[in-house]
Amino acid sequence: MDKRDYYEILEVPKTATSEEIKKAYRKMAIKYHPDKNPDNKEAEEKFKEAAEAYEVLSNPDKRSRYDQFGHAGLHGQQGFSGMDDIFSHFGDIFGDLFGGGGFGFSSGFGGGRQAQKHVNRGSNLRLRVKLNLSEINEGVKKKVKVNKYVPCQHCGGSGAKDNSFETCPTCNGRGQTVRVQNSIFGQMQTVSTCPNCGGEGKIIKNKCPECQGNGIVKGEEIIELNIPAGVAEGMQLSVRGKGNAGARNGIAGDLIILIEEEKDKELERDGENLLYNLFISFPQAALGTTVEIPVINGKTELKIPAGTQSGETIKLRGKGLPELNGYGRGDILVNVNVWTPKKLNKEEEKIMKSLLESENINPSSDKDKNPFKKFKKFFS
Repeated sequence: MDKRDYYEILEVPKTATSEEIKKAYRKMAIKYHPDKNPDNKEAEEKFKEAAEAYEVLSNPDKRSRYDQFGHAGLHGQQGFSGMDDIFSHFGDIFGDLFGGGGFGFSSGFGGGRQAQKHVNRGSNLRLRVKLNLSEINEGVKKKVKVNKYVPCQHCGGSGAKDNSFETCPTCNGRGQTVRVQNSIFGQMQTVSTCPNCGGEGKIIKNKCPECQGNGIVKGEEIIELNIPAGVAEGMQLSVRGKGNAGARNGIAGDLIILIEEEKDKELERDGENLLYNLFISFPQAALGTTVEIPVINGKTELKIPAGTQSGETIKLRGKGLPELNGYGRGDILVNVNVWTPKKLNKEEEKIMKSLLESENINPSSDKDKNPFKKFKKFFS
């Protein structure tokens, strides 16, 4: 099952401040806390999700890697096995959020929530980028042209002609409306987004004729992508703020880069390792030889020892691809295959038949390495 986006879990935008993330997590923790939801597996899972999301997004280094590489950039650095694990790992977080030890709700949480005006956010865009082995090995900068919504130059992205705004009469500029109801518990307030202004607190008197009051128009942008070494097929990178512009000077969405790999003609990728199938003749395997094999961006010589068996693997250490975080490099694994000719001429056939008389050619003559002899001796 795919992991959900951490920002989506906490219901905050990617531009959220650390304080906004903290408040959002506190809200989720209260809502799904086990004390309030006994024997509720769904609430427990959401509580665990929120805890994991906060653990990443509250850490500047982890958040930065997550913003750029998604969950793949945090491989091996997050995940919680159970509720005890969460309580142990997040004891300090809850102490900070809820003012003191323990996980109950008796201490209370202070004043009411501050109303926030609605901010329009542009949608994300997705772009596929195909890379060859050399680009994956070294990292690469690419310039791409992206067709997207951009701020309207005619009105400066406001959507209003001559900046003609007025305060929303429905919410008096607050962006929210408050409804008060009487109940057995006393008066209850319900806060909702203002239906007249959409939460912006102001309305346009005269719409811009160029963008029809939206503040955005179709356009394009040349964007430089800085793709790090070691990325892999299917990995997603995020370029913040390079998606569609938000309406009426809102926040731009992100540009999501989906990595695709061009298949190499000779080398096959297996994680950070590269695999190569080498075919040699029987004489080469028996006598030993030196052959030329491909590596990233070139060729190299490989010594084949005398007596090499078909199916053996020779490792070229450190000749593979770098790890994404730059902490190591894979190998090139050369799989040796001894090629058997399908047809012989008379002279070759004569030579082969003469070799049949040699004890060294017969596999059973290798007394030290003959597994069948050891197997027979074991049961004798």
